[in-house]
Amino acid sequence: MTLSPAFLDELRARTQLSTLVGKSVKLRRAGREWTACCPFHNEKTPSFYVNDEKGFYHCFGCGAHGDAIRWMTDQRGLPFIDAVKELAAAAGLDMPEQDARSAERERRAKGLREAMEDAAAWFSERLHGIEGAEARAALERRGISAETARAFGLGFAPDARGKLRAALADYGDALLVEAGLLIQVDGKEPYDRFRGRLMIPIRDARGRCIAFGGRILSEGEPKYLNSPETPLFDKGRTLYNLDRAQSAARKAGRVIAVEGYMDVIALAQAGFGEAVAPLGTAMTEHQLERLWRMVEVPLLCFDGDAAGQKAAVRAAHRALPGLQPGRSLAFVTLPEGQDPDDLVRAQGSAAFEALLAAPEPLVQRLWAHELAAEPIDTPEARAGLRRRLTELAQTIQEPTVRSEYVAEFRRRFDALFAAAPRGQGQQRQARGFRDRHGKWQPPERPLSAVARGVHAGGIDPVLAKAILAGLIRHPAEIARHMEVLGSLRLAGGALGRLFEAVVDVALEDRQLDSDRLRTILAKSGFDQMAADLLRADTLPFSFTRANVADEARARADLDEAIAVMVARPAVEAALAEATAAMNERLDEETYARQQMLRAQRHELDARLANLLQADKDEYNGGSADG
Repeated sequence: MTLSPAFLDELRARTQLSTLVGKSVKLRRAGREWTACCPFHNEKTPSFYVNDEKGFYHCFGCGAHGDAIRWMTDQRGLPFIDAVKELAAAAGLDMPEQDARSAERERRAKGLREAMEDAAAWFSERLHGIEGAEARAALERRGISAETARAFGLGFAPDARGKLRAALADYGDALLVEAGLLIQVDGKEPYDRFRGRLMIPIRDARGRCIAFGGRILSEGEPKYLNSPETPLFDKGRTLYNLDRAQSAARKAGRVIAVEGYMDVIALAQAGFGEAVAPLGTAMTEHQLERLWRMVEVPLLCFDGDAAGQKAAVRAAHRALPGLQPGRSLAFVTLPEGQDPDDLVRAQGSAAFEALLAAPEPLVQRLWAHELAAEPIDTPEARAGLRRRLTELAQTIQEPTVRSEYVAEFRRRFDALFAAAPRGQGQQRQARGFRDRHGKWQPPERPLSAVARGVHAGGIDPVLAKAILAGLIRHPAEIARHMEVLGSLRLAGGALGRLFEAVVDVALEDRQLDSDRLRTILAKSGFDQMAADLLRADTLPFSFTRANVADEARARADLDEAIAVMVARPAVEAALAEATAAMNERLDEETYARQQMLRAQRHELDARLANLLQADKDEYNGGSADG
C-alpha cells in the first residue's frame, strides 16, 4: 500500500497531538505549548514540549522529536502501517486504496491542483485587464484597495460560457469538470461554472488553491456561488483565509471567525489578519477543531441580525461536545444591520477592536438564548427552561466541564427564581448575586442611613441623569461611590436599568475608560440613551462635558453633585414629615425643625446652583479666550 504525502499531511492535520499524547502523559499548559516530564527518559524537571500548531513534540533533554505518527511508533511501539491505521480510524479518514489506484488518485489530484492554480492566475489577469473594469469598480466602492485584491488573489470571471474552458483546454473537459470549473449537463457541451462574478480563491492550510467563491456583480441569484465539493475541496472542513490567518493568529493571540469572504478581506485590510470564515455553511465541528488548534477561545463575530444570531447559537451548540478545560468560544455581536466590513469602513478599526475587547462568553450566550426562547411566567415554563439547560450541559463530553456547566446553569436558575421580587434586594445583599454577565459579585454591605434616604425619598431624575452622564465620562469614580451607586440600582424605569448596567460593567473592569464603557453599553442596547445623556446642549455641568480643561475639577464637581443627590431625598422626606407635624401641632419646636430643614434644602439647592454657575463661568470664559 502506497501512502501519499497528501494523505499523511491530512492525517496529521486531523490529529490533535496534545490530545493524543495526553492519553498517556500528564501535560500542563505552558503558553501556546504543552509541557511534561519526558516519557522517553527519566527526568524530574519537565523538558518535553508538545506544539499543536506545528504538529510536533520535542524533548530538550534527550532529543526525542516527532509527529503523531512517530509518537505511535516510538512511544506505543506500533508498526508504521498500524500506527497510520489507528490514527486514520480515530480521525474518520479512510485508508488509501490499493497501490495502483492510490497512485492514480494522487496523479489526478496533482493535475487538479495545477488546474486550480492556473484558473486562479487566469481570473486574476482578467480582473486587472480591460474586462475587469466593472469588478475593479465594485471593489473600489467597497473600499478594497488594489494591493489587498492582489494579496488575496482576487479575480474576475467574464460573463461568457466558454472562455475559461478555452483557456485551460490542455487539461481536458473531464478534469475541469472534476475540479468544479466546468458544468457538465448530459447531452450538452460543458460550460464555465463562474460567469460575470468577482472571483475569490479558496486555499487550503498550505496556501494551495482548492476552490473558488464567486460574487455576482449584477442583479441575480445566487449572490455567492461556491465550487462544488471535489477531491480537493471539502467545504465543511475548510476555513477561508486559514493559510494567511494562522501566522497572524499566533502574533495576535486570537482568531476571529466571521460570516463571509468579504468580511475577512475588509478586516485584513483594516489590520485584522487573524480573521477566517466558513464557506456558506454553518460552522461545523471540524471547523471548530481547526480554530481550537490556533487558540483556546476563538472569537465568533456574527452579524447583529436574526440570521447572524441564529448562526451564533448553532455554533454554540455544536461546540459543546468539544469543550475542554480552558477551551471554549466567545461571541462578538455587531450592531444590528452592520457586518464587519460596514463597521470598519464607517467607524474604523478602533471601533471593531473595542468590540473584540469585550466578548460574550459561551455560557452567557447559551443562557441568554434559552432565557429568551419562551415565556417563563409559569411553573411549567420554568421547568422547561431548567430541562433545556440541563440537556445542553449533558452534551458536553468532558466530565469536569460538564459538571461546571450543570452547576453554573443551576446557580443562574436559582438566582433568577429563588426569591419573590419584593425580597430580591435583600437577597442580593445577604447572599451575593451574579451580574448580567454571570459574574459573581460579593454580598453588598448594609446601606447607611444616607443611602437609605435615597430609597425613602427617591432621587431627582434630572440630577440623576447628569450624574449618570458624569459617571460615563469618568468611570473611575464609580468605585469611590459604590455604596450609594449600588443603592441606585433599585431606581425605577430606564434610568435605573442604565445605572445598573454602568455599575456592573465598571465593577468588572476597574481600568475601564469612557469610550470602552460606551461601546459595551451600546452592545447592551443603551447606546441611544447614553448618547442622549452626553449631548453637549444638555446637563450643563463640568463633569458632563466631553473635553474639560481641568479634569480634577470635573471629578470634584461630580463628587459634590453625588453628595447633593444623596442628601436631598432624606432632607425632603424629613421636611415633609415636619410639615405634616406642624399641621397637627404648631409649636416652637416643630416650627424650628421645619425651618432648619428648609434651610438645609436651600443649602443643597445653593450647592447645586454653584456647580452650574461655576461651569457656566468657565465655559463662557473658555469661549471668549478661544
